[in-house]
Amino acid sequence: MAEKPHINLVFIGHVDHGKSTLVGRLLYELGEVPEQVLKKYREEAEKLGKGTFEFAWVMDSLKDERERGLTIDIAHKKFETQKNYFTIIDAPGHRDFVKNMITGTSQADAAVLVVSAKEGVQPQTKEHAFLAKTLGVNQLLVALNKMDAVNYDQDKYNKVKDEVGNLLKSIGYKIDEIDFIPISAYMGDNLKDRSDKMPWYKGPTFLEALDKFKVPEKPIDKPLRLPVQDVYSITGVGTVPVGRVETGVMKPGMKVVFMPANVTGEVKSIEMHHEPLSQAVPGDNVGFNVRGVGKKDIKRGDVVGPVDSPPTVAEEFTAQIVVLQHPSAITVGYTPVVHVHTAQVACQFTELVKKIDPRTGGVIEENPQFLKTGDVAVVKLRPTRLLVIEKAKDFPQLGRFAIRDMGQTVAAGMVIDVVPKKV
Repeated sequence: MAEKPHINLVFIGHVDHGKSTLVGRLLYELGEVPEQVLKKYREEAEKLGKGTFEFAWVMDSLKDERERGLTIDIAHKKFETQKNYFTIIDAPGHRDFVKNMITGTSQADAAVLVVSAKEGVQPQTKEHAFLAKTLGVNQLLVALNKMDAVNYDQDKYNKVKDEVGNLLKSIGYKIDEIDFIPISAYMGDNLKDRSDKMPWYKGPTFLEALDKFKVPEKPIDKPLRLPVQDVYSITGVGTVPVGRVETGVMKPGMKVVFMPANVTGEVKSIEMHHEPLSQAVPGDNVGFNVRGVGKKDIKRGDVVGPVDSPPTVAEEFTAQIVVLQHPSAITVGYTPVVHVHTAQVACQFTELVKKIDPRTGGVIEENPQFLKTGDVAVVKLRPTRLLVIEKAKDFPQLGRFAIRDMGQTVAAGMVIDVVPKKV
């Protein structure tokens, strides 16, 4: 059987608009959540007097497991349609979906914006949609959820559809390419099967709309970039780093360099799911054995590249950021932690270049004194220790980052330019 094309999907939208219920229901409809598991949640939900929450519970229980550090049965995060194979990047409702959307092992190829037909656009609807656009997620569909709560009323659908459409247009999405699907996640209307309660709606069902998303091209023509997730030392084999190929191709016999460690070696063998590979391409999570490299020489956050096109170590970098939440303000000298690919390095704000109007891209203010929640700006950052980071236009996977401080994601950004460091 040929492998289906793969798409990373993120669910975004306001906290109470039914993301968890939608994901739980979807996984259930597609047979990814066994009936007995659902039954257990239903009983627990009823005990707590939350009868309608069993689908949301499916997702929340996964999230709790994850927060307790247990590994999740991966089936819960993946599903297949007739055409594609989807990975849900983040169990919805998770506060730090932003960080996962930008870093982690994958980045969103497409987003589902969930909006309650009852409540319409809320602050988080705006924030999440804006973020998706800033982070380069150009494919989007809108699920207008909770149609059951508005008696499947067409006027209500049209009103919220226009409201969301205007928001997306103002951010820069092309709305004639976006499906607005009236659904009830809880009742299952218009998810898999067309709902008889909304005969006025002529567009695709939710699953049909998902299958209109385009699969991203695999950037195999670019130089190899593989951020290291872990390093193992295996008796009789040697040093085995593990990570996901983001761009390019890795083959046995290749001479590679780990940056910023600045250690070179030769790839002896590559394996995935315990099977040897003749080559690894973007999206492959692999372990590879390297000759000439010791376990102590390299670590998580290093990036592998070919010796003739080494990953860039930054002296300083310029980025466009969006400030998501900051209790006071960001000023020059502020030094939070930047999370990019598998690295986490404190970086200091050295210059606030300009504040930007997100809708037009025009400059609002040159060299502002400070940045606050909601601002979009171009800034310069200097890593406090060696860090590989690339321009987003060359290597998007190594050029998008989250800025964290005080246990939360303060800002998100993408790299415009890098001043390389001589290593």
